[in-house]
Amino acid sequence: MAGRPVFVLPGDEIDASLIPTHPKQPLRIGPGLRLVPPSDLVPTIAGPLLTDKRKNSIWVERSSGRYLPAVGDLVIGTVTRSTADFYYVSLSDYAANATLPQLSFEMATKKTKPNLNAGALVYARVTLANKHMDPELECVSQSTGKSDGLGPLIGGMVFNVSLGFARRLLMPKAVEEGKVVVLDELGGAGLAFETAVGRNGKVWVNSESIPTIIAVGNALIETDRKNLTVDQQKKLVRKLINTK
Repeated sequence: MAGRPVFVLPGDEIDASLIPTHPKQPLRIGPGLRLVPPSDLVPTIAGPLLTDKRKNSIWVERSSGRYLPAVGDLVIGTVTRSTADFYYVSLSDYAANATLPQLSFEMATKKTKPNLNAGALVYARVTLANKHMDPELECVSQSTGKSDGLGPLIGGMVFNVSLGFARRLLMPKAVEEGKVVVLDELGGAGLAFETAVGRNGKVWVNSESIPTIIAVGNALIETDRKNLTVDQQKKLVRKLINTK
């Protein structure tokens, strides 16, 4: 979507020119929109209307409020309990647990599946999401059999950010409306760390240095809460590096 996103209200009519069209991919309708047959899209919440042309998807952004799972979302969850076949994973403090099959990991068999206790963190993809059923997750691509970076998250710390900021961190830089450079700046300043971003407003940060983990987490939170510009993010990083 070129320029600033269009702000919509519940019941607004969405111009057809705003809806992405991909010659090979079906249209993916995300949170905040309802399909009215035969082809009308109607907003169900107020917010900016956003699109991802590569995925042929459209949704209404919610920067705050409750996370509503959508198929394809990358999320960070906490294992709450397990059964013989499933892990039950919390994605937020207020939603029902999602289910994660114990064999839904790369190279997992009944003998080699990961042993995740309550409190363990996982990076997963939402495969089922509707109001009538609990969400379902996977930690392996069904098409390739590879983890593609998904799976248990060992060590590190999780920091909470707004839903809108999490989306900005996940979007490709080429299509990002509000550029986030704070992680690139921290890495360029010599800090060694790794991150995983959950669409449910959680960011996992890991490093061999605990001060580095805390510095990265605090930088993300401050950038989010103050909606820092690119120049302000760079200034924040210089301040953090000088005080480390």
